[in-house]
Amino acid sequence: MRHKIPTSFTCFGLLTLASLSFATTANAYTPSGEDVSYDVNGERFEGYFISGGDNAKGSVIIVHDWDGIDDYERQRADMLAEQGYDAFAVDLFGAGNRPQATEDKQAATQALYQDRERMRTLTLAGLDQARASGTATQAVIMGYCFGGAVALEIARSGEANDIAAYTSFHGGLDTPDGQAYSSDTPPIFIAHGGADEAVSLDDVATLAEELEAAGVTYEVGIYSGAPHAFSVFGSDRYHPRADEQSWATFNQWLEEML
Repeated sequence: MRHKIPTSFTCFGLLTLASLSFATTANAYTPSGEDVSYDVNGERFEGYFISGGDNAKGSVIIVHDWDGIDDYERQRADMLAEQGYDAFAVDLFGAGNRPQATEDKQAATQALYQDRERMRTLTLAGLDQARASGTATQAVIMGYCFGGAVALEIARSGEANDIAAYTSFHGGLDTPDGQAYSSDTPPIFIAHGGADEAVSLDDVATLAEELEAAGVTYEVGIYSGAPHAFSVFGSDRYHPRADEQSWATFNQWLEEML
């Protein structure tokens, strides 16, 4: 199965209503962490790091959506730090490359969909930088939309060390030709909108069948009425119930995995 690349939507990147309040008011948000510059094979990238404190429970590696890292990923990282996790948002597009036009977003993501080796290399380099920045070694890799597809790419590859679990929020779910999940793949949590028109419920069922056949531990949350990108703060796609429920489930997942 080949990964279908969305062409008709913009995917942006709460544990409590208070979290929602600060997240949906762009002008009220000030990042609590720091941007981190790093090099990968001579190219400059810029991630985002925030510590969960001296006794962090573990770390969460965030893979951005097709906008690149922006305040959405920073907000999610800050929310995770409030829960006691180190968080690091990796950069797969390169420093300064934060596409705004739809065609530029498509070009940035398609370049990586078509070069899976580079996708994996950049993600693993971001993981290395996260640990160099001070995140706890044991980690969960998660992503939004494009980032969810990347998280599953890393899960299938088995190339990341000390990963407790993987998570995809409204992400692409297809498995490319020549790839498969192995029986030792860490647990996977999928959060999916029931009204998602970009990634179908058939895609969800196909993935579940693959994971079941491989003997991988997984959990799927399907949120009725929620469209693709249901966690987009302040947009017409935002679905408060789906966001709150999926975020609560994700936090429980983290408690169990880390």
